[in-house]
Amino acid sequence: MGIEGSSSLYPSAMTAAESSYRDRATAPVIVVIPAHNESGRIGATVRSVLPHATEVIVVDDGSSDSTGEEARSAGANVVRLDPGRGYVGAIKAGFQAATGGIIVTVDGDGEHPADAIPTLIAPIIDNDADMTQGARPRVSRPSEAILTCLAGLVAPVGDSGTGMRALRSDLAHSLDIDGRCICGVLTLESIRRGATVIDVPIDLVETVKPRRIAWFHLIQAGPVVREMVRVVWARRRR
Repeated sequence: MGIEGSSSLYPSAMTAAESSYRDRATAPVIVVIPAHNESGRIGATVRSVLPHATEVIVVDDGSSDSTGEEARSAGANVVRLDPGRGYVGAIKAGFQAATGGIIVTVDGDGEHPADAIPTLIAPIIDNDADMTQGARPRVSRPSEAILTCLAGLVAPVGDSGTGMRALRSDLAHSLDIDGRCICGVLTLESIRRGATVIDVPIDLVETVKPRRIAWFHLIQAGPVVREMVRVVWARRRR
């Protein structure tokens, strides 16, 4: 599944052929959107990605508002989880619900640009990558940047905390994703499993949404270190 532990930067400019991926892709493109209490935002997010997707799956992580209903009305298939599964649980559920093809993940708040999807999946279609990451111009939380820097000590992980990425479904289905969030661990595990990972620059869409302190990043360092050890151990065994 690609070149061991490689990560690089893919140009953000689309060619005319890349902008019409439907003519080139031989597999479906399934957009997975984990969402928790995104009422008032999720509908617009679903509608924005629909033109670029074969299917849109919204994983409603125990929302107490109308997130699920709004997503369904906008055209998404909705997977409803019990409260407490969290972001990683929602991602895993979305991966399992998506069968075949290329999976694209975006956040439910509309921060990720839907028109970047063709550029994001182009390296996978071209067999240049197994997973691409939407590399943001800035990382809002210093704790997230620290986790990425930590993971980067053993492999080039790029923007490992981004919520916008594309990956082959067989890779997605193989991932355990250890921890409370994806920061560091999802990319490291993908590299450990032999995936080629490429960063694709994206611009963020301005959204009005309060950001809470991510206290779980304090304990996320544990899973990141565990995955770092697994990466080093896997390298030595090869």
